[in-house]
Amino acid sequence: MKTMSEKWKSEDIDWSLFDPQKVNPQILSVIKAGSVIEYNSSDYELYLKGVFAGDELFSREIEAWSKDEVKHGKVLAKWIKLADPSFDFEDRFKAYVQGFPIDVNATESIRGSRAAELLTRCMIEIGTSTFYTAVKDATDEPLLKQICRKIAADELRHYKLFYTHLQRYQAQEKLNLFKRFKVTMSRLLEDQDDELPYAYYIANNETAPYSRLHYTQAYGKAVYSLYQKNHVDSGASFFCKAIGVNPQGWIAKVLSFLIFKVLSKKAVKYARAISN
Repeated sequence: MKTMSEKWKSEDIDWSLFDPQKVNPQILSVIKAGSVIEYNSSDYELYLKGVFAGDELFSREIEAWSKDEVKHGKVLAKWIKLADPSFDFEDRFKAYVQGFPIDVNATESIRGSRAAELLTRCMIEIGTSTFYTAVKDATDEPLLKQICRKIAADELRHYKLFYTHLQRYQAQEKLNLFKRFKVTMSRLLEDQDDELPYAYYIANNETAPYSRLHYTQAYGKAVYSLYQKNHVDSGASFFCKAIGVNPQGWIAKVLSFLIFKVLSKKAVKYARAISN
């Protein structure tokens, strides 16, 4: 297997496309959160290297993956600075890392095994690819549209990377379908993790005390309404592929229907909660 390489650079983006009149404030708030999460991949690199210690091939792939993710954070931060010149990325990123530290000294996966970790990584990558595709389709701002298209393609490539290594570890661990489904669904529909709401809180420089519930609702209100059925259809197919189920079969179709229904209901529910 060849090691991953960066497919594009910041210089490849046509920054002259930026149109301040087409910046959507709600999308801007979500991109701010995304920028600090993406840039924090250096710590996730250390975490994954600890979990997969001894796997030299994967360690090299993790390094290339991390460079891609950090690049995403930098590019998003540059776009945000155009949309909001007051945005202090370095300050917000420092605050985020302090409030949401990653265990860079871990030697075992918090998911229970290496195969379970890779399953989770597959879900994260397809989730982010779907997210950036949804933003691309929702925004009218041409520069952000171009950036999101590039990032979404990278995240899909990352999914394929983790999926490839998942096959190696699944051959050893032989996680049954129930276990694979449980691991992936717990991440896919997870609402108890602070990563996204806290990033939203910090990146948008909120002054009120942090509340997981409130900022889960605020983030969800801003994000869930972006998803269209075709975005969820694609994500469900990759989800099924990761757990070893026909990605074009009835399970994928039912799962897509249920997930889209859940996201749509949450978008309405959170919008009401925030407005009250």
